[in-house]
Amino acid sequence: LKDNPPHYKIRLFGTVKSPKIKFDPPFVILMPVPLDVETEAAVTIIPQDYLRQSRLQVTLPELELEDGNKICPLTVKFTEGQDIVLLSDGTNKELICHISFRSSTPLSFLRNIFFIDEEQN
Repeated sequence: LKDNPPHYKIRLFGTVKSPKIKFDPPFVILMPVPLDVETEAAVTIIPQDYLRQSRLQVTLPELELEDGNKICPLTVKFTEGQDIVLLSDGTNKELICHISFRSSTPLSFLRNIFFIDEEQN
């Protein structure tokens, strides 16, 4: 054995989990309101498999009006910040955001709001 040291073979198995976020509710329909009146909906953002802190950024849609002007009638506010935090039990803390709409021009539209983490996911 001194001339032939033993060789050990180790097999490792694992699963790669990509970070992702889910939304509750998965889509938002804001109520029709009179011009220049704000309407709002709360959305819970449920991060999953984030192993380190990350910060969410929001990209809101710009709308082109009939006269060619562009507006952004939506706003997003996070009530407790927009950092994705890993809790001691290995899960991620949920985030609450409020999506609001206000316009002085009559509008009806269907658009996506993009939530992007620091790694552009």
